[in-house]
Order: sequence, then structure tokens, then C-alpha cells
Amino acid sequence: MCDRSAERAFIGSFTSAGGRGIISAAVDGSTGALKETGATDAVADPSYLAIGATDRGRVLYAVSETTEGAVAAFDITEDTAAPRLIGVPAPVRGAGPTHLAVVGGHVLTANYTCGSVSVLPVGPDGEPSAAVGVLRHEGRGPHPQRQRGPHAHQVLPDPTGQWILDVDLGTDSVGVCELDPATGDMSLHRETALRPGTGPRHLTFHPSGRHAYVINELEPTLTVCRWDASEGVLEALGETTVLPGGFAGPGYASEAAVAHDGRFLWVANRGHDSIAVLGLDASGARAELITTVPCGGHWPRDLTLDPTGTRLYAANERSGDVTWFDIDARSGVPRRAGSIAAPAASCVVFA
Repeated sequence: MCDRSAERAFIGSFTSAGGRGIISAAVDGSTGALKETGATDAVADPSYLAIGATDRGRVLYAVSETTEGAVAAFDITEDTAAPRLIGVPAPVRGAGPTHLAVVGGHVLTANYTCGSVSVLPVGPDGEPSAAVGVLRHEGRGPHPQRQRGPHAHQVLPDPTGQWILDVDLGTDSVGVCELDPATGDMSLHRETALRPGTGPRHLTFHPSGRHAYVINELEPTLTVCRWDASEGVLEALGETTVLPGGFAGPGYASEAAVAHDGRFLWVANRGHDSIAVLGLDASGARAELITTVPCGGHWPRDLTLDPTGTRLYAANERSGDVTWFDIDARSGVPRRAGSIAAPAASCVVFA
């Protein structure tokens, strides 16, 4: 478990909504405060970011969440004011990539608009090439506007690195996939159907690796799942609300983070503009809503736990800021500690 403080953070944003692209920030190790050092708008709408590494140094990857869809790579080996673009953005052969993950020698993207997952090879310097494999989803859900077809929203490896999980909001399902590292081909191993109309958005794992938690966007709930890495089986166990009773809505959960010790789970709620605090039992098989606290802004699109596990960072898209919170170790309740301006903020990652 990494317990050191990060030295740098990178904030993604929507340039089409007034964002500045990717903002670089220094991190104060004692307070968690962010201080902007520079920005780059070298790629349009870098809404989601991920950190990778090559033999030559560290690389920041960004989706370009546009109709054409692309992935850009930035050199962050040196502590410069802003990251330097490597080569040119590579097409993903899909529309509206909204999430990406670095897996071995590839970058994978979840393409929301067209409902597919793309596999892009990465060169020695970290530059991605055009997608060599595209896994296309099929199906729809009951929501008349949001689920007319598949909408891949997240792709990530499981804790063992053996499987790739693929969360689809449009089909109310999570795919368990296999990636061939030699060819870049990705195939569906098994698909887990979740309750129709919930609209699964993102997934995160318990530290034990034996349970996973799916955040649902269309209904503000958390689906607790059992994960069997030996067989590649994800099994839904039950749902827990992430909003307090009496809230009339609408509310749209966006992201979750799990405590390093597995005692708590936090969920960002758009509309309610809050962070939900959930308690987890010792096994991770049960979750219970404890309370909610204000997110520090409006429309928290992303929620990130820092490497020390003691602070949360909310990217508040519509109020244009990133707010950070100190976490009470006993209760799990976040306490607002500061914020930084970041127009149309969409995510935060640490290096």
C-alpha cells in the first residue's frame, strides 16, 4: 500500500465548456493543498486521465472525449510547469471516449457514445498508436432516453491483472473480458446483468480483491458484488442507496473511492452535490449509508483518494473547482480543507 504523499496532481477538464485542458498542480504534502503550476490545451476535452510508465519515464494519458475520439500521451518525467505532448493523439475508432486505463503495453478506452472498448498499443516512448482492437457492445435498457443502446462508461483491470472489467450504462451490465497482450484483441469472457434501469457507471474494488462496488448513475445506488478472480465471475449481492431519505432528486452518482483499510467507501453525488459516506463490514460484502456531506461545489463528476488515503478530492464540474477534504480516521467523514479553481473540472490524478 502506497503511503507517501504525491508531489504533483493533474486535473482534466472539458475545453468545450470553458476548461483549460489539463491543469498541472503541485501538492503540499502536509496539507494536501493544490497550487497550479501550468496548463495545456493541446488536446480537446481531456475529460479522463491515467498515469503510465515506460522505460524512458512517466506518461500521462488523456482521452479526447469528442465525436472522433482519441487518446493523447504527455511526458511528465520531468517536473515541468505543464506536461509535454508526445507525438500526436491516436484515434480510438469510437465516439466519445469517457474513460481509459493503462494495461501492460496498451491503453484501453471506454467509448460512451458508440458503446465500445478500444485497445491502443503503446510505443517505447509512451506514444499510443491507432486502435488495433475494438470490442463492440450490444443491447439496451429500459430508460427511454439514456439506454437506447450500449454506452461503455468505464474499463479497468481487476486487482490480479488477469481480467478486464467493462461497465456499460446503456445495457445495465458489466463485462468480464480477456486481453491478448500479443495482438491487442479483447474478448468477452462473461457478462453480469445488473438490475434493469440502474445505469451502472463506474466500479471499484475492495482492498481484499474479493468484492467490487458498482456506482449506478440512473438510480443513485451502490451495487455490492462478489468477485471471483480465479474464474472471472462477478456476482451482484445487493444494493444500497447513496442518498438520504426524503431527497426528491434528481441525483446522479458519479464515482466511488474505497478506504485503504476497507472500512469506508465514499460516493460523489451530482444533483445532491454531496459526498456519501458508507460503512463497510469486515468482509466488504455489506455497505451501509452513514451520512452525506456537501461536496464543496456543484456537480461532482469525479472523486479521488490521494495516495496517502487520508484525503479526498472532488472535481466539481459545474462550479469549476477541485475541493479537497481531510478524512476523519475514526468516522470516515470528510471535512472540507480547501479548493482550487478549475473550470469544467472532470477528474484528478496524482503522480
